[in-house]
Amino acid sequence: MADDSRFPHVDTDGSEKSEEMEIVVNVGGVRQVFYGDNLNQYPETRLAELVNCLSGGYDSIFSLCDDYDPGKREFYFDRDPDAFKCIIDVYYFGEIHMKKGICPICFKNEMEFWKVDLNFLDECCKAHLSEKKEELEEIARRVQLILDDLGVDASESRWKRCQKCIWKFLEKPESSYPARVIAVLSFLFILISSVVMCVGTIPDLQVVDAEGNRMEHPTLDSIETACIGWFTMEYVLRLIASPNKLHFALSFMNIVDVLAILPFYVSLTLTHLGAKLMELSNVQQAVQALRIMRIARIFKLARHSSGLQTLTYALKRSFKELGLLLMYLAVGIFVFSALGYTMEQSHPETLFKSIPQSFWWAIITMTTVGYGDIYPKTTLGKLNAAISFLCGVIAIALPIHPIINNFVRYYNKQRVLETAAKHELELMELNSAEGKAAGSRSELEDLSREGKEGPLYSNRIKVSHSDTFIHLLSEEKHYRTRLQSCK
Repeated sequence: MADDSRFPHVDTDGSEKSEEMEIVVNVGGVRQVFYGDNLNQYPETRLAELVNCLSGGYDSIFSLCDDYDPGKREFYFDRDPDAFKCIIDVYYFGEIHMKKGICPICFKNEMEFWKVDLNFLDECCKAHLSEKKEELEEIARRVQLILDDLGVDASESRWKRCQKCIWKFLEKPESSYPARVIAVLSFLFILISSVVMCVGTIPDLQVVDAEGNRMEHPTLDSIETACIGWFTMEYVLRLIASPNKLHFALSFMNIVDVLAILPFYVSLTLTHLGAKLMELSNVQQAVQALRIMRIARIFKLARHSSGLQTLTYALKRSFKELGLLLMYLAVGIFVFSALGYTMEQSHPETLFKSIPQSFWWAIITMTTVGYGDIYPKTTLGKLNAAISFLCGVIAIALPIHPIINNFVRYYNKQRVLETAAKHELELMELNSAEGKAAGSRSELEDLSREGKEGPLYSNRIKVSHSDTFIHLLSEEKHYRTRLQSCK
């Protein structure tokens, strides 16, 4: 700490009134002038503390700022000037708006440094900050999952390590080449099973049993059995290896997996045991109904397709838009079906027998399907049909843009999160390598101080230190620089 004699202009008697005091602040090269009456509106902030710090001596001054010029009475801060320009709005307007282009997390750190409460941040900016926090939490979660996969805990039992290996093998195709092969095989089994289900309904490929009933070809039935065996083995192994069995069982995609394989075993049970408990015709009807449930296996494709997962998320985020679409269509269907029924009553061969029956006509007209089974025959009825057609096109087109935006936003967000997680891992590897390099560098410097090498070697050590050594990001000032760089 510098001696007090170096700063003779510091007013230590506190004679100057704080309300009339002029404070000059230099933040990152940008000078700002404040007055005590403005700063004292929020006495708990760092700028307000500068008003009274002069009377406390230099220990008080340098506890608040990075440097101080007593001649100019100017306080210096090595902080982000763009964020500071936004933060000082609190002294003039009572609220803070975050400028576009500033990282919300960095801005939050800047507010904490200047001791400004986050409640002064506008609601729109708070929402942006919350979104960024969620993204960082997601990045941290992904990084932790990757680290858990890479790390091996020696204290774990052999069974636990085996469970992790199976889970990574079946759930994370990107973890290894064999895992990618298993993912491709699973995808092919889903496609084959779906194709077999469809082809099995072609009459020319069916066979007739002893009782004259058509049934699937035995070859297709064998392929179906092999696919179900694969799905069953995959589900059981994933259940055994799952770290959280309850969460696994209640997951939507795992419920789809159960619905895809359950009808096969129920049908098999009914075929062999059901005949003893009920009539054969009832057993056949039950088996036929269960076979329809096999269509659930097509949803298994979502497990291997990021595009389908993104589409599902976009639809979830678009419930409001979809609700508006259904409301528009419901109002239009009711209005145009009632008008169509009323206008068509004058025609002797009208096809509009009632308003509920007209609902069907309004639905196929507003959705531009137009089967032609019900159509107007009067001039007013045709005019009503034309208007309903145009209104239906407009109503369907309105929510399409928000749904597409949600799809693109989520897809881009997932790509950014994946890239950020990989980048974070690279930084961790870099920091680890720097730690080892720092240890080696300190040993070399000790050797040079002991004089075990000549002056040329000592100079080479200094050049290496100044030119190639990167300080660890854990140090405060370098950590701050890194935060500012993420704008």
